[in-house]
Amino acid sequence: MMIFEIDSKFYLEEERSSIPWVKLFTKTPYQELSELPKELRYELWEIVDIIEKEMIAYYTPEKINIASFGNMIPHVHVHIMARFENDTHFPNSMWGEQLREDNLQLPDKAIFYDNLRKRLEQRR
Repeated sequence: MMIFEIDSKFYLEEERSSIPWVKLFTKTPYQELSELPKELRYELWEIVDIIEKEMIAYYTPEKINIASFGNMIPHVHVHIMARFENDTHFPNSMWGEQLREDNLQLPDKAIFYDNLRKRLEQRR
């Protein structure tokens, strides 16, 4: 599900999960990171950095996981996930074996998305 667009170059999607998990996509469907013009690649990582810092500030997770692969969706995108010791898969990858049922009590994600949108607008 798309959350919002960023400067008409990127968009953010929510991954349905028990943890805070977003995916940052380029609007242009580049297949590999190396295909991005240098300025766009720098901007992508600047946005990833902002998302990570906002997730840490809002959710106070034990760890942030960042991944980029597109075997199923050959379109450049980066996964950013807030991880907690009692999440369903920790310490495994979210694509690995589930170890426990979900029992996280997290703050409202709508507030996180609103804060994130404002922070991304401030970077200009």
